[in-house]
Amino acid sequence: MVQIYNLNIYKTNNSYKVYRDISIIFFIYYLVCIIMISKKCKYAIKALLYLADHQSEDRSIFSSEIAAQEKIPKKFLETILRELRNFKLLQSQRGKTGGYRLIKDPKDIFLAELIRQVDGPIAMLPCVSLNYYSSCDECDEAHCQIKSVFEKVRDKTLKILTTTSIETMRSKI
Repeated sequence: MVQIYNLNIYKTNNSYKVYRDISIIFFIYYLVCIIMISKKCKYAIKALLYLADHQSEDRSIFSSEIAAQEKIPKKFLETILRELRNFKLLQSQRGKTGGYRLIKDPKDIFLAELIRQVDGPIAMLPCVSLNYYSSCDECDEAHCQIKSVFEKVRDKTLKILTTTSIETMRSKI
């Protein structure tokens, strides 16, 4: 058997038979699509990293500065910054000397917490989520062959996300 790009090619009596399991390919594609963080979450992380990098300057930073430097659409960023303020990560001030500042130490802002606040569940399937658990309608969890694999994926992902802070991300550059 030769495997080429998700195609399994079997040689039988000098003829080749192509076997492709479409349902598995679509299932994997679906999972890849749902495990990506949103642009909103990515931009929130970029904004927090920018604010953390400029924290020593002892000034508030305008959203327009963050948007320009990090290449984030300004209106979208303003919405994200308001949410981060509501999550008690930032403070904002209006006026000429206004802008945003971190109120939570970058070493105390962990990616798992941030992703959950911005995007919701981290788990790839509702039946393996720790905080947003929901049973799957179409399967019997006691006999599910999928769940155990995705529990391992969840555990390894959470191990990384719960130990990675904005500060540790800054120090890796």
